[in-house]
Order: sequence, then structure tokens, then C-alpha cells
Amino acid sequence: MRLLLPSILCLISLSHSALAAFPLEPREDGTVDLQGFIQSHLDHGNKTIVVPPGRYRVVPQGRVHLRFKNLEDVEVIMKGVEMVCTETTQAVEIADCTRLKISGLTIDYDPLPFTQGRITALGPEKEWLEFELLEGYPENQLERRIEIFDAATGELKVGTRWDWQPFEKIGNRKYRVWRGPGYQFNPIAVSEQVGDFLVTNNNFAPGGQIPHTIVSHRNTEVVLEDITVYGSNCFSFLEYQCDKTTYLRCRLDRRSPEDDPVEREWMRLRSGNADAFHSVAAKRGPQILSCKASYMGDDGVNIRGYYAMVASAEGNTIRLLGNKKPDFRKGDPLELMTYDGVRLPDGELVGEPEPDGKSTPEIAEFFRKQRMTEGIKAALSDPELAVWKIAVRDPISMPVGSVVCAKNRIGSGFVVKDSIFGPNRSRGILIKGSNGEVSGNTCRGNWGCGILITPEWWWLEAGSSDDLMVSGNRIEDCRDTSIKIIAHAGSGKPAPAGAHNRIAVLDNIIKTDRLPAIHVSSVKDGSIKGNTLTSTIAGEVISLGNNEDVAVSDNTIIQPNP
Repeated sequence: MRLLLPSILCLISLSHSALAAFPLEPREDGTVDLQGFIQSHLDHGNKTIVVPPGRYRVVPQGRVHLRFKNLEDVEVIMKGVEMVCTETTQAVEIADCTRLKISGLTIDYDPLPFTQGRITALGPEKEWLEFELLEGYPENQLERRIEIFDAATGELKVGTRWDWQPFEKIGNRKYRVWRGPGYQFNPIAVSEQVGDFLVTNNNFAPGGQIPHTIVSHRNTEVVLEDITVYGSNCFSFLEYQCDKTTYLRCRLDRRSPEDDPVEREWMRLRSGNADAFHSVAAKRGPQILSCKASYMGDDGVNIRGYYAMVASAEGNTIRLLGNKKPDFRKGDPLELMTYDGVRLPDGELVGEPEPDGKSTPEIAEFFRKQRMTEGIKAALSDPELAVWKIAVRDPISMPVGSVVCAKNRIGSGFVVKDSIFGPNRSRGILIKGSNGEVSGNTCRGNWGCGILITPEWWWLEAGSSDDLMVSGNRIEDCRDTSIKIIAHAGSGKPAPAGAHNRIAVLDNIIKTDRLPAIHVSSVKDGSIKGNTLTSTIAGEVISLGNNEDVAVSDNTIIQPNP
């Protein structure tokens, strides 16, 4: 692989003597110390740093390739800069920064965090398959996040599956993999054929792997502008406990053969291994503007907080399950949802969480019977699990299995606007925050909903949504309901009206062969107005569940006669 060296060092407001103090030169192994280059500028008090254009191979330090920490009012201009991560661990960490701006950076991996092979044989009922890795794709530690792409179209054919046995090596770059226990052949769902392509995770991190590509922690008003990501070992853009991160013209996509510096037998079929943009517990939600995310292994956007699981709630005390101290602080407004999905009046925390013993065999048995993500279910089914108590201002009663979240840390105030999401194997835009806007986006070829607004009890992902505008979006070719608003809790039944409040679905354009095109439930005070809905089949285009004061008017519906 050829390293393109910069011809000049373009550094703002520095003398020629100062330029010499900031070298960016390759080592004997062809890698460069990009971290040292940037840190040298910071050490000299520079607030604007221009990294010379070039393609730089970077070795991680402490399992991260590039770090930005404790910076304020700093701009790092990286136009024309490509950072090639030499291990499949985290690319960029941004922590405890205020008004940091990073622009122009392209991130790729060599080796890639995924690999590709061609299916060469299938069992009689497709209970196993064999594949051979394609030339130009890595063979390190293969991990089971398997997708199947159609050899004729290059598009996703079978969505992500985890229920496989470990890979068995059977020859030079050749593998066999068996289905997991309980597999039953379904010729419609199990549609892969000999000649189709298998894509799965690839791990090369001798020092240990940290997931995700760009990770932000506890930042305020950070701007990521014109950032391109061509690979991710999990999420591509992930933020924790941030305050109004702006993603402007950021992009996640599979790299084209014409632009790929490595010659490969077949074009890349995946971009990131999981979500594109994932926001957790933001004080003010992300501003995702004019971005694009395609061919990732999971959602385009997920904006959410954390639920804490209730062991019991009586009087002014709520008892919560978890080995870690719940992320609640005195004065927090609390969303309170019962096991049956009833959203109670919001509460207020009047004290910090305190230890309160352990769970019980009865509580553990309750969770063993629930439909939840297996890891969370296993943790909640432990009778030795720690219990914490919190005090709320007003008396309350909630049964085991109810949930609580801090309403001021669910990404409220977000904007997702003028962006493109899909094709991808899951949802286009998934929202769990409030006081937000989803407008002017294109969701195309999502294997889940185009736009989904819902809490997810089974993931402990909060919360319910208030005051949302979903307008002017264009949704095409989704394999689920194009726009869906609903809430559930542990019972699995749709929550009654009032889980969500004041939701407007206006002036969207939907083309679909899946009905309903719009489904709204669990909403109090909403509007479905001015949408243009074209379906290739006849049937109910707009469906309503448990709502109160949801108005439906002036929608244009185009479909064949029944």
C-alpha cells in the first residue's frame, strides 16, 4: 500500500522556525505519529491546527488511534487527510471537550473490521454453509455477525444473524459454519445460494479491541464536519453524556472500488458493522445535518437514554436493580412507566441513589419469564443482583418490571435533518428523545422501519417522546412500516395513550409495498396531516392504535383498487 506524503506543512500563523518543530514524517514501518503532531501544536498553545493532506497509517496508543481530551475552543482542520487505522480498535476518542471542531477527516481500516467470502456449498437444508474468503479481504479473527449479500445485485439478501456455531476452518481461506441449536429450515427466509457473498466481522487488535470508530464522552458543543468513515468495528459515531454535538455532512458508506487503495476481488459490501449514529444520555441531543449512512449492519440513527428496572415502588421510595449505581442525580425529572406501559405523571428525584441490599429469588424468577435481550435478562435474573433506592417527591406505586429514566438525559432537543439513511439491515431513524425534529430526510431500503419512535423496554433504552415534529421526509422501499410511533413495556401490549405526547407527522412522502405505511399508537394529542402515501398494494395505509386526540386529515393516498 502506497503512502502519500504531504508536500508542505500548512500551519496557520507559524514562522518557518516553528514549522520545523512540528514534523509529520513516516517511521521505518510507514506509520506516522499523527497524535504527536497534533499534540505538539496544542502544547505550543495553537488553537487552530491544520494537518497537511495525505494518507497516514496510524498505530493505536492504548487501543485508540487518535485522542482529543480536555480541549476548549480548538479547531483541527484535516481536509484531504485520511487516517488508516492499522488495528480494528477505536479510531478517535473525544472526551471532556468544549467547542472543539474537527473537519475533513476520512477514516479507514487496514485490515478491515469485516471480511467477505463467497458461499461455495450449502447443507441439504442449509443447516451449514461453506465459504471461501475473497482476495484482498483479511483473515484474522472471524466473529459471527453474518450477513448475506446477493451475488447478482450486491445488495443485502439475508439480514444479520448471530445464531451460528463458531467458524470451522476447513482449508486455505476456507471455512464452514453451522446453524445454532433449534434451527428449522424455512426456504423463504433462508434464501442464500451458492455464489452469494457472506460478510462477517474481522478482528485484528493484538493489544485488545475497544469498540466503535469515533466515540465522544461528556463533550459540549463539539462539531464534526465533513467526516467520512469507511469502516467500523461496531458503531461509527457514538456519543455518551454529551451536550449538543453537531454532525454536519458526515458520511458512512462502503468504499467504491475506484477509490479503494487496496485491490480486491469484489467491491466492499458493508460499511460499518453496526449503527451509524448512536447517542446515549445526551443533555441536549445531537444535530445530525446533511449526513449520509448506508450499508451499515444496524440502525442509521438511535437517540436514547437509559432505563433503570424497578424492583418495587411504594410511597416515596423506588427500588432499582443493577450492579452499578444508577445514573440519577438530585433534582432530575423522572419518566415513570409501569410494566403494562402506563406512563405515570413525571416524578422528581429528591436524593441520591443509595445501596439497598440485593434482589430476591422471586424477582429473579419474574425476569426469567420475560422477553428481553438475553444479556439484560440474565443480569436481571440473578437473585444476588444489587438493589438501589431513590427517593421521589410524590408518593408512587409501581410493580416489579416497571422502568424509570432521567428525562433530562435522553437526547431531547435533537435534530435529524436533510440526511440520507439506507440501505441498511435495520431501522433508518430510531428516536427515544423529546423536543426534537426529524425533517427533510430520505430513508431508503431500510430492513426495519424508516422512522420509528418508541422506547425499547427489552433493551432498557429510554424513553417515551413528547413534542416531536416528523415532517417533509421521503421514505421508500422499507421492509416494515415506513413511519411507526408506538410504546410498549414488559407486558408486550401497546401502551395506552399518553406514553407519547404532542407528535406531528406532516407532509411526508412515502412509497411502499408494506402496509400500513403509517402506524400511530400510544399518543395523546397528535396530528397526521398532508402526507402523500403511495402503495403498490391495497389495504389500510394509515392505522391507529391506542390514541387520544390524534387528528388525521388532508392526506393523499394512492393505491390500486382492492
